[in-house]
Amino acid sequence: MAKDHSPTNYKSFHSLCYLLFFLCFLYSISFIYYSHCSSPCSPQTTINSPPYNHSSTINLISFPSSWNHLSFSSNPPPRHLKIALFVKRWPRQNLAGGLERHALTLHLTLARRGHDVHIFTTNSSFPNSSLPYYSNAALTFHPIPPSPGGYLNQALAWKEFQIQNSSQPFDVVHTESVGLFHGRARNLTHLAVSWHGIAYETLHSDIVQDLLREPKEPRHSAFSDKLGKVVEEVKFFRNYAHHVATSDHVGDILKRVYMIPEERVHIILNGVDEEIYKPKPGSTRSFRRKFGVPESAQLVIGMAGRLVKDKGHPLMFECLKRAFMEDSRFKTSVFVLVAGDGPWASRYRDLGPNLILLGPLDQTQLSEFYNSLDIFLNPTLRAQGLDHTFIEAMLSGVPVMGTRFASITGSIIVGSEVGYTFQPTVESLKESIFKAFGDGRAVLRKKGESARNRALRLFTAKKMGAAYERLFLCISDNLYCNYPLPADREK
Repeated sequence: MAKDHSPTNYKSFHSLCYLLFFLCFLYSISFIYYSHCSSPCSPQTTINSPPYNHSSTINLISFPSSWNHLSFSSNPPPRHLKIALFVKRWPRQNLAGGLERHALTLHLTLARRGHDVHIFTTNSSFPNSSLPYYSNAALTFHPIPPSPGGYLNQALAWKEFQIQNSSQPFDVVHTESVGLFHGRARNLTHLAVSWHGIAYETLHSDIVQDLLREPKEPRHSAFSDKLGKVVEEVKFFRNYAHHVATSDHVGDILKRVYMIPEERVHIILNGVDEEIYKPKPGSTRSFRRKFGVPESAQLVIGMAGRLVKDKGHPLMFECLKRAFMEDSRFKTSVFVLVAGDGPWASRYRDLGPNLILLGPLDQTQLSEFYNSLDIFLNPTLRAQGLDHTFIEAMLSGVPVMGTRFASITGSIIVGSEVGYTFQPTVESLKESIFKAFGDGRAVLRKKGESARNRALRLFTAKKMGAAYERLFLCISDNLYCNYPLPADREK
């Protein structure tokens, strides 16, 4: 049989070779990383260990690790900044993703420390033109009509920014991901962009999801296009002056794969409001009773977020289905509480009365939800950013279980003392769940205490706010790039 030597086939073959080379490169990085962190690591040996001497002075711009490890002054600085924030949407009640929640938590913290924060966002964030009010916070909103695609209209937002900038120049501009497109950002030297997910991580997620698809399920049409998106990001990311990676892993990728100079990449891990998410022992029994969890339950597992495919719910569904079938004791004594909504809610109902759907919850309800759990599980198949739900659970004193992605094992579940990790397969997830079940509540409580201690050190809103504040001060005035300053040494 004659072989087809058409140019199209050569092009496809070359494309496949490039993709295979890239996947081999990705695998080599993952192998090195996982050999370091997939097994339990002690906090002293993880990449989170700050490589500096407390008695010496360092330049923060070139600090290679997470700024969350540093201790900045808890007092508001003598200089207050005028800050411009570009964000696609502003959160409304419990209808917000991780990026929007990060924008709210961070800039509310900054405003309450005395900074003047101006928010450029779509007016669709404010139904009936009702702007939100926050006590003790100087937040000024500039609602902009969205573009036809639903994004922040760049031309209108930029025009409004210039008007506000002409009266009193902004000290620093902050954009949550591509809230401000790179074409306009390239000329701003006092600018920082926070990345909550990059194409390189998305490609890893797509590989995992492709490995899990059913034999007759077609491969997603966009799968082969993701490599091109990584290349495009490598090209335009350099137009942003400063980059904030929200996980240790992304910081490493921005430096090594995206080839951004190290002095322009800064790692600041996400934080959540520690005044909301904290242990509330008195609410545990009442919350369980409210939703029908019996006193005889030996393990209460919780999940929260959108119940969609890429969040790992097909994997979790199949895992629980098998676990209930294989172990009668597990079926009668383990209960799963699910906060959130989405297509997989109806499928979960098929698993029986031990799977309890709570629907979307506001922050106060979420706090009570976390406090009712023995362990929090996030089965995500998206290796992007640093998921807030892990942090909320840890601050509530609950151990966590998550997929063995580099962003999770590198920043959140750095060892067995705070929880469990699993490969994104049904068998590995089932093994981890049975391990937690077998460990029992005494062990889980101890892990929960360790998880909370780690979260208090690294993942509070105050910790995140102080780190961003210092970065913004440093960007606007080199004096603040020195660490520690005299104020940092004050207790």
